Amino acid sequence: MDMLIGGKHISSEDLSEVKNPYNDEVIDTIPIAHRQTADLAITEANNAKESLQEMSAFKVSNKLFDVVEKLKDNREDFAHLLTLEVGKPINESLVELDRSIETLKLAAEEAKRIYGESVPLDAGLNGKGFFAFTQRLPLGVVAAITPFNYPLNLTIHKIAPAIACKNTVIIKPPTEAPLTVMKFAELLNEEFPDGVINTVTGYGSEVGDYLVTSNQVNKISFTGSVTTGLMISQKAGMKKVTLELGGNDPMVVLADANIDKAVKGVINGAFLNAGQVCMGVKRIIIEDEIADEFAQKLVGETEKLVMGNPLDAKTTLGTLISEKAAMQVEETVNNAVNDGAEILTGGVREGAFYQATVIDNVTMDMDLVANETFGPVAPIIRVNDVEEAIKVANDTEYGLQAGVFTSDYANAMKCAQEIEAGTVFINKQSTFRTDNMPFGGFKNSGVGKEGIKYAVGEMTKTKLIGLNLR
Repeated sequence: MDMLIGGKHISSEDLSEVKNPYNDEVIDTIPIAHRQTADLAITEANNAKESLQEMSAFKVSNKLFDVVEKLKDNREDFAHLLTLEVGKPINESLVELDRSIETLKLAAEEAKRIYGESVPLDAGLNGKGFFAFTQRLPLGVVAAITPFNYPLNLTIHKIAPAIACKNTVIIKPPTEAPLTVMKFAELLNEEFPDGVINTVTGYGSEVGDYLVTSNQVNKISFTGSVTTGLMISQKAGMKKVTLELGGNDPMVVLADANIDKAVKGVINGAFLNAGQVCMGVKRIIIEDEIADEFAQKLVGETEKLVMGNPLDAKTTLGTLISEKAAMQVEETVNNAVNDGAEILTGGVREGAFYQATVIDNVTMDMDLVANETFGPVAPIIRVNDVEEAIKVANDTEYGLQAGVFTSDYANAMKCAQEIEAGTVFINKQSTFRTDNMPFGGFKNSGVGKEGIKYAVGEMTKTKLIGLNLR
């Protein structure tokens, strides 16, 4: 599949194979772009700014709604391609398509709500006799650098609000899973002027770095690792930056919790997309008096998961993005066992598959939970009380989302107020998101917020216009 730049399809002498992680078959090839191609995309995006900004909000909204209908019409084809390149079960891919459609709808609606406000200058010294108002204006060119785990939905969370507020866009999709994103860009290009949407494929160390450092790009929206995010923040200069850098999300289960509901929360939260979710349940922090019962029930439910061909509707646990990724999870789990943890079920790798794994007697000094483990692992950390649970929950460099299970609302509010995370859900696992909510974490989980309304705020600049009526 070729890149899309300025409405034209562009390839390269250097190609990279996109493989199905389930069977290692080549699905397609993509060009490996170099700096001159990235520079061309920047030029085309800048050249398209005027044509987009001349469009009315009404027209931009309608164009986005037209893309919604096209995505609906191609829902099954997109889901099939998504499963092929990512390895997630087909039913999860269909859910991602439904969420992507919803996210795009939200952006189409928000295109009509780019409001300014009146400012009472007479509230300040010497302001009497002045009238002022603000406008929210597009930044110009937004570069979106996106990950492999939810490639379509997370890309739409960046590019749909960007276009809604009349920015042109350059997408650098993930090299491991770029095809669904590139196919979606084609739908957008059918509705908007050439150059409004551009795709550049290649390696982050070259193409991504060029986008980040270019003074002709006005904003970077990135989802990925802390290491890369820190590099972006250091190199981006004066441009605006939104960084979503993942999480090490805790799920606190107190002694008075509904155990069955909490177990369901782990199943839905730790094993979704084979655990490759930034807001997935990464640490189960549970009061010791109920830990044995909880662990027994969790093992029973975990063993009901079906690992197999991701295109089979019966499959509930797909592959990781690659065998290398599965081997990293395997090594991390084995190291925890060597340090005293106990595997209750799972713990076996088969190629790019890694069995859904429940592991008990985990301590915070183990790499399994000290850092983010991107795989289908449910580590149990036993604590004595709510105070220790909060302390353990906060013992991480991340602060994305958290879940707390309890029937005591005093403890619920204590956890909600004291856990250091951008979102805390009560009686729901961290692995929950609606596409209109503000999404983004504290600490090394990043800066800025996504969620269409909030992303639009991050992708506009405010101008004040004042009138002297004296």
